[in-house]
Amino acid sequence: MASKPANAFAALFAGAKAKQSASSKAAAAPDDAVDDDDELMGDDATSKPKTPVFKGSGLGAGPRHFVDPANQPWVEKYRPKNLGEVSAQDHTVQVLQKTLGSSNLPHMLFYGPPGTGKTSTILALCKQLFGPQLYRSRVLELNASDERGISVVREKIKNFAKTTVTTNHDPTYPAPPFKIIILDEADSMTQDAQSALRRIMENHSKITRFCLICNYVTRIIEPIASRCSKFRFKPLDTGSTGMRLKEICLAEKVDCPEDALDALIRTSDGDLRRAITYLQSASRLASATKEPITAVTVQEIGGVVPDGVMRTLGRALGVRDEEEDGDVEMGEAKMGRFERVRMAVEKVTREGYSAVQVLSQLHDLIILDPLVSPRAKAAVALDLGQADKALTDGADEELQLLNCCARIERAVRRG
Repeated sequence: MASKPANAFAALFAGAKAKQSASSKAAAAPDDAVDDDDELMGDDATSKPKTPVFKGSGLGAGPRHFVDPANQPWVEKYRPKNLGEVSAQDHTVQVLQKTLGSSNLPHMLFYGPPGTGKTSTILALCKQLFGPQLYRSRVLELNASDERGISVVREKIKNFAKTTVTTNHDPTYPAPPFKIIILDEADSMTQDAQSALRRIMENHSKITRFCLICNYVTRIIEPIASRCSKFRFKPLDTGSTGMRLKEICLAEKVDCPEDALDALIRTSDGDLRRAITYLQSASRLASATKEPITAVTVQEIGGVVPDGVMRTLGRALGVRDEEEDGDVEMGEAKMGRFERVRMAVEKVTREGYSAVQVLSQLHDLIILDPLVSPRAKAAVALDLGQADKALTDGADEELQLLNCCARIERAVRRG
């Protein structure tokens, strides 16, 4: 009787072992099937990668994304890679190139109008200083889109500033022993955040340099401005803008006539980023409509009132071009002066043009006209200022434009 339990336990163990072997065969069956298929398919199967498509862990883990240069905006595609490619800022570039050789960089404050190359200059400087290997670990860039209150200054900026600098063993890029913190649009930082930044700049100046970028230097508190070397970025002249646009047109094989190029330069008003963006939009529109790029197309893309519309409005106000013979159409001659102005303003308003933009172009049209007397120009400047103030306060656009144009017509007529 003692042998039966032993045989029963042996049978149970044998059954459990059989189940384990069966389950292991079932799990290995798909792999075997794949192997059999690979044998049937031959070389085509071995050419397929067996690594998983998605690597990593966490939400959204996947293959590394590479940006195709053809799909990049032209502003990013043609951003300067080094200081030698920066346009029109000769004084700033010469000073910064001297610091590249000495590796002694002070705290910097870049200020000037938008689109003049402030951010591009400091990014090009950092790439030349640290190279592609150390760029990510040595440079911290914060924009106005990030939260930059006093808490961010005390935590994120301070932690990065006090981090020790690792030794660089790459002989190709002998990087200097400090990091760079770029605060773009620093004039939008609060007063408390700027005050907290002052102490950090002092304590960690041996291993960290700051570069503040702003449009209005008066919004930077004086204790921070006094700790930085100031670099003023001026609006680009027409020659530098035209040369850069021609290089992009040649690289992108875009046919841009001279009149359209002049319209791009006038519309951008010294802002190279805006000019490149308008050029790309005009190129896409021309390729879609199969029509050449014209000055009117560029002005429509830039939201600028076309020259023909402004000449019509100026004629109603008594301002005439030098090439015009001064004749007035029969329909306009029968109208009163105010009626003529009202119809011209109504036409401009119904076209959907911005009143602020119309006033800005009226300023250039009248102030730069040699046929208008200086006394009339002074009165027109006052009228334009009052209308712009009323529009800023939220007044009706058509009513203010009509009032301003009526005053301009009277000032020009009286001389």
